[in-house]
Amino acid sequence: TEVTVFIERLRRKTDLSNMAKTMRTVLNSNSKVTVLRSDLHAVIDQGFLDVPRNLFQKKFRSPEELQNDIELKCLNDLMSLLAPSADIRVLLNCVSSNLQAFVIQPSRSKEEFRKLASDFQLRWNFLLSAVSKAMTLNYADSFG
Repeated sequence: TEVTVFIERLRRKTDLSNMAKTMRTVLNSNSKVTVLRSDLHAVIDQGFLDVPRNLFQKKFRSPEELQNDIELKCLNDLMSLLAPSADIRVLLNCVSSNLQAFVIQPSRSKEEFRKLASDFQLRWNFLLSAVSKAMTLNYADSFG
């Protein structure tokens, strides 16, 4: 089905695979998790990403606004789950749950699903690239 193809395509993405490998190493170290969380927040708070700061303040946003920026919600949710010895499957399930809620369930047709899925994938990849670039340039120690 379209849903399965979409999920498999996301799982094959190099960024996700590299993130998982890096995360396993980082999650096994309390100090690395602390540094990573701090650096991720700094990248966002100091404006190193090319997105408005208020996009990450979900308490000020309506559900309709979050629907339009689900990749930011996914990142925010992942950041909130970062903890020493966190299971990588918990992080992946977080992304999966958000995809289910914001991409798969709202789709009323195959066409709508394709559009929502491709929009999410494009914006998610763009956001991850921006985060990776900002972290590499400003906080390379976070990568372990």
